[in-house]
Amino acid sequence: MNLHLIRHTSLNIPSGVCYGQSDVDVSANFEAECSALLSKLDGIQFDAVYASPLQRCTKLARALNLGEMQVDDRLKELHFGDWEMQPWDSIPRDVFDVWAHDYAHLSPPNGESFTQLYNRTKTFTEEVSDRLRGKNVAVVTHGGVIRAMLADALNMPLKGLFRLVIDHASVTQITLSDPVPRIHFVNR
Repeated sequence: MNLHLIRHTSLNIPSGVCYGQSDVDVSANFEAECSALLSKLDGIQFDAVYASPLQRCTKLARALNLGEMQVDDRLKELHFGDWEMQPWDSIPRDVFDVWAHDYAHLSPPNGESFTQLYNRTKTFTEEVSDRLRGKNVAVVTHGGVIRAMLADALNMPLKGLFRLVIDHASVTQITLSDPVPRIHFVNR
């Protein structure tokens, strides 16, 4: 299965705000970013299209018009709990530092850990790859989900995943095949 992981476009939210699973709308640059994404995906026929249910992903999937969209909750971004829609600099530094040191296992208050996000994305990938072996699949989702899928494909530890740059309106391609997955490109 050829997974084309598409990160949503930039958002209509001030810089420095933690948004995670909050349903933030797209920015005024949406049409230009969508057009740039279409050129990156030119010529690819998709057998299936999946999207996170958050509007920044469903709007993009509809605008790209790559095929009939299937929404899946497992493709949501990391849930930051009480930190959602708070400026990052308003989170007490000592609390943030403890979480940042072990985000793989610790969760923000009333949120989820990166391991929880990883596990839900892994079940999605396994389920879809069983059904769509050898097919082209578009997944319109979030930076955290894309990092989790890369970690799974590369058998990487979760610590340090935020070193991977996944820009808004970027495409990452992974082929899931036996005996090992292949990464074609990241953040194109």
